[in-house]
Amino acid sequence: MPTTGSSSGTDSRRLDDPVLVTGGSGHVGSHLVSRLLLDGHRVRATVRSPASETSLREAVAAAGADPGDRLDVFHADLSADDGWAAATAGCAYVHHVASPLPAGQPEHDDELIVPARDGTLRVLRAARDAGVARVVMTSSFTAVGYSRKASDEYDESDWTDPADDNMAYTKAKTLAERAAWDFVRTEADGLELAVINPTGIFGPLLGPHLSVSTMLVKTMLDGDMPVAPRVYFGVVDVRDVADLHVRAMTHPAAAGERFLASSGEMISFLDTARILSDHLGEIAAKVPKQELADEQVRAAAETNPELRALVDQLGRIPVVHADKARDVLGWRPRDPEAAIVDTAHSIVRLGLVAS
Repeated sequence: MPTTGSSSGTDSRRLDDPVLVTGGSGHVGSHLVSRLLLDGHRVRATVRSPASETSLREAVAAAGADPGDRLDVFHADLSADDGWAAATAGCAYVHHVASPLPAGQPEHDDELIVPARDGTLRVLRAARDAGVARVVMTSSFTAVGYSRKASDEYDESDWTDPADDNMAYTKAKTLAERAAWDFVRTEADGLELAVINPTGIFGPLLGPHLSVSTMLVKTMLDGDMPVAPRVYFGVVDVRDVADLHVRAMTHPAAAGERFLASSGEMISFLDTARILSDHLGEIAAKVPKQELADEQVRAAAETNPELRALVDQLGRIPVVHADKARDVLGWRPRDPEAAIVDTAHSIVRLGLVAS
């Protein structure tokens, strides 16, 4: 589905134009905004509320980035057209990071699929109409490797089948990315697209709001996971996701391409607990020490919708080939253990561990 972009490279006349980051107050968004500012860019960010703007500015300060007058914040929501034309006007590039993510499982899949897909198209249309050169979109490994293959090995040519019996989030990320590639193929009018497909995103928090992945670390430190399900996942540091976004923004070879973002081999929940125990000592005294039997997880999942999402992943150790980002863009991610440890240290530093 990805297709080669129409441009042969970046336009140096655009380098002083603003760069837009959607979902600027999120875990990835705040790191990306900070990185762009540290690199000297003029940055715009969209958030959904004044409170989110405050969170973003505090996160930027925590990252050591002094924006001066180089950061403008726009209020825009993926579910409405308002604000997107103004946010994209005059921008050279757009990083589409924002994605709806409910606190729990939605009653109907479309509650998540529709805003993710339609919001992505809303951003792409605004970018095209504003003459933006390229959009870099944060998708997910769930859009790549959640339709199981016999080999259980995955690269950027693989796609999750949205018709499979996956959770709503997986379907939403898959359909939103497919819609983005379809748009670029049929309606882009010269707009280029590059997509980043990360596995679990860890790394230091810049504020007190936790993502799904970083919440796992807090849950373990709090002692709320006495035993661990036998589930494996990929790890990538949020700072490396931001770095890959920046590389894909301007590299000529990134246009029309997907890039898996994962560092090293898959690790298990229990591996994560051991890493925390090894590096945080007494602070990690409550992390799980043993794995839960698969049949126990399946039984508990019958009444617990959060566990239901893990059942199909029990014991599965996919192989994620992220060589393309390294070979094409020169990307060099941190070690997974460092990402987990830095996540934990930031959670402790922010006072988020339950007493």
